[in-house]
Amino acid sequence: MGNYPDNLLYTKDHEWLRVDGERATVGITYFAQSELGDIVYVELPRVGDRLSQQEPLGSVESVKTVSEVFMPVSGLIEEINEKLADSPELVNDDPYGDGWMIVIKIDNPSELDALMSVVEYEDLLSEGKEH
Repeated sequence: MGNYPDNLLYTKDHEWLRVDGERATVGITYFAQSELGDIVYVELPRVGDRLSQQEPLGSVESVKTVSEVFMPVSGLIEEINEKLADSPELVNDDPYGDGWMIVIKIDNPSELDALMSVVEYEDLLSEGKEH
């Protein structure tokens, strides 16, 4: 299927997580951005916010729709991608690079167990069970 790095973890809601020790970078997958179409606005939480797993962390607005983005795991927002305020299209152009959304400090590492590997995520997509 391609377009899904194997060093990330994935959610059923099409977020990705790149874990680096007790910190993680979060964004939306290639599938999510392609379904949304051209992204025109990204709303993100504030640095210092603490959010729970599955809680909305913000939203992505495209020319077609507005979609919530959810926390893959509970954590403290340590950074947000300031570039997205002026260049939301980075999410379309480079969802795993410059289009990242937030960096969190993971509260509960055991929540990572609920996330999917790239193989599991691609299986989900191929089964057509995406939202």
